Amino acid sequence: MSPENPDPNTTLTLVVDEVRKECDDVLTLSLIDGTGSTLPTWEAGAHIDLHLANGLVRQYSLHNTPGDSSRYEVAVLRDPNSRGGSQHIHDEVKKGGTLTASLPRNNFPLEPAEEYLFVAGGIGITPLLPMMQAAADNDIAYRMVYAGRSRPKMAFFEQLSDDSRVQMCVSDEGTRLDLDALIGDDLGPNVHIYSCGPERLLDALAARCADVGVSARLHVEHFSGTVVELDPNVETAFEVELSRSGKTLTVGPDQTILDALLECGIKAANSCGEGVCGSCETTVLEGEVDHRDAVLDDDEKAENEVMMICCSRARSPRIVLDM
Repeated sequence: MSPENPDPNTTLTLVVDEVRKECDDVLTLSLIDGTGSTLPTWEAGAHIDLHLANGLVRQYSLHNTPGDSSRYEVAVLRDPNSRGGSQHIHDEVKKGGTLTASLPRNNFPLEPAEEYLFVAGGIGITPLLPMMQAAADNDIAYRMVYAGRSRPKMAFFEQLSDDSRVQMCVSDEGTRLDLDALIGDDLGPNVHIYSCGPERLLDALAARCADVGVSARLHVEHFSGTVVELDPNVETAFEVELSRSGKTLTVGPDQTILDALLECGIKAANSCGEGVCGSCETTVLEGEVDHRDAVLDDDEKAENEVMMICCSRARSPRIVLDM
């Protein structure tokens, strides 16, 4: 496992030291080590998985000062379409309670650049806060554009509104985000763009960056994947060989690799099931991958060295995994 993606089977027991309201429907959980020890360090862009009492596992970006080993802080939006995760945290998690968490994992690292443009939509502000701090700590120029529907629903609004490098775009106040103006001819040649937010924002930003030829400098993190039901009339079955055990499984046209493994009683690290968290990342030894995740970039997918077994499939009739 790389430092960015440590062993997902290693967990921490964390105590809820504080529950803090950030805005309407957003809470911050401030989590400390249950034994009083310092926590593993982390870098801007990292997230942790929280294992909830109702059996769900959910991923949340760390938003406090990058590298802070005294506590982990995550902001949780109460989602009206919640499948049980955010509602449980808002209704059941209290100060003094305990939560099991993964080690920090970073699928959204801040790469070196001469200047940054951060574009946040709603709760997507959370991974960008430590990035702003990291840029400031290293004397790197940056701008932040933060878009939301209304002030009461924009977490950290007051904290950020005093920063001259932050532009607030509040829909109900008539200051909507204009991507054509933001990503234009005056965008510096060395500016890297980092964004997190709703899929419609990320799609529009990707399209605009493609139009002006700066896609290579765009880095995004998705809230969730696009879960597509497998169509057995379209998908093709393939074989998966597990190199460590020598076992070979057949993955049906209506199954994921993860489904096939679990069905055979083989344990495999997994969390989101949507190809966004990276917890099921597995090394590929042979075969060609049909990548369907939102974790790997185009270059990493072309390298064909790892895959997310919760959603990606094989293009070749057989694939060999380091399992």
